[in-house]
Amino acid sequence: MEIGLLLIAGGIATGLFGSLLGLGGGVLLVPLLTLGFDLPVREAIGVSLVCVIITSAASASVFLDRGMANLRLGMVLELFTAIGALIGGLVAFLLDERFLAGLFALLLVYTAATMLRPRDASAGDGVGGPDADGRGDVAGTVRSRIGEAVSGAGYLVRQPVPGAIGGVGGGILSALLGIGGGLIMVPVMHLLMGVPLRVATATSNVMIGVTASTSALVYLLKGGIDPYATGPAAVGVFVGAAVGSRVVHRVDTRLLRLLFAAVLAYTAILMVQRALVVQ
Repeated sequence: MEIGLLLIAGGIATGLFGSLLGLGGGVLLVPLLTLGFDLPVREAIGVSLVCVIITSAASASVFLDRGMANLRLGMVLELFTAIGALIGGLVAFLLDERFLAGLFALLLVYTAATMLRPRDASAGDGVGGPDADGRGDVAGTVRSRIGEAVSGAGYLVRQPVPGAIGGVGGGILSALLGIGGGLIMVPVMHLLMGVPLRVATATSNVMIGVTASTSALVYLLKGGIDPYATGPAAVGVFVGAAVGSRVVHRVDTRLLRLLFAAVLAYTAILMVQRALVVQ
């Protein structure tokens, strides 16, 4: 009973952060389950993927009703994150976990540093000059039209092809580490594609449910999901995500950047520790 209550409390905290930052909560839930509840890493990842689905379900409708998420962009990128999630789920039990943890830690450190780097006004609001992909050739024109088709009010989506590649990478990491893909997709949409941070966060919350469902199915078929840990954690995550989705619009964007970078740095430390453990 006590363990169940602790799992619910942990789920609330991770669901709240996941909803506010578009991460899905897995970035905190996996370390919590492995370090705090001594759950095997693979099973913790499976539980986290289920909770990511809960986070998305609890918050996506709120973001869509308020018009904060870019549904067209999310639907396009979901195709690529789902492909990546399927690939990651198929190889998740074959790759060395310490290697993945170390590589992921480097990625987190780089992303956190990039999020804290000052950006000019045009880069910050997603409205900028010509697409870096080029405008004079046919391919550049096609990319420009794709970006315009999925753009939102007040900003132009840039570099859709690199964004799609980033989506595949986000899906792979989602399956391998149980993070929902938001750790990759929020920076990809915000920094690479020129989407405002608040819109990128909301869109990521809508996307991560589909991404996590793909890889969670693979884990379920492989017996990598613990139902006794999943139940309480999922309840807590649902509550936390529901609260976070209703207060995210009141959070200052600069504070959101700092929170996001802090979570990335904290997770990087945990990933380094895991990579250095000799098994």
